[in-house]
Amino acid sequence: MSHTPTIRETLATNAWFAQLPDDVLDKLARCAQRRRLQDGELLYARGDQPTGLFGVVSGRVRIGTTSIDGKALTATLFEAGDWLGEISIFDGLPRVTDAQASGELEVLVIPRQAITDLLKEQPELYAPFVQILCRKLRMAMEGMSDLMLLPLSQRLAKRLLSLSQDYGQAHAEGTLIDLHLPQDELGRMLGASRQSVSKELKVLEKRGWVKLAYGKIVISDSDALETHIDASFGNSSK
Repeated sequence: MSHTPTIRETLATNAWFAQLPDDVLDKLARCAQRRRLQDGELLYARGDQPTGLFGVVSGRVRIGTTSIDGKALTATLFEAGDWLGEISIFDGLPRVTDAQASGELEVLVIPRQAITDLLKEQPELYAPFVQILCRKLRMAMEGMSDLMLLPLSQRLAKRLLSLSQDYGQAHAEGTLIDLHLPQDELGRMLGASRQSVSKELKVLEKRGWVKLAYGKIVISDSDALETHIDASFGNSSK
């Protein structure tokens, strides 16, 4: 029988919460609430006022936004054990992205006020919290840099390698990205059309670097993908 994690156990999966004393962790666990959403339902929308911090208990959250002309962009995916919404703890400003359930979703909600009260009482806890924020900011800046500097083929290769690290499973022909990954979703991740992504995937498959089948992708030659990315960065510096 599978074990359903308690609220306290879910809190402990967060790098910041895990550093807290037991009595503080117990206090936060008492004010936390579970929330369940259906596929496609918004956890929050761009422009919403922040309510707190969210921990994914089960399911997946798609973080993204939609441009004025209706073009959707997926920035990242959050899985069980991931946390999102930290920025609002500090600035209290409206959300800048949409957070949408991808499949059935259960999250843990920690009210913003509970965390700000804790930080006022124990300001030394800001340091590890800021480290977590800086790590996420660095990842976001890297994504922006890739979007501006890398051609689609290299952005695709880099994203596939990243996904293989997060969702990779051993496969007879390499590493399976164990995630339903339709080409329109890949397009939203890369700021490109489904047609453009499909064309580039077929090129990578023809080279023998990936295998494609029914919304699944197998990385057949990760070294070749790495070299492909490095070559692009070398060219962009000339």
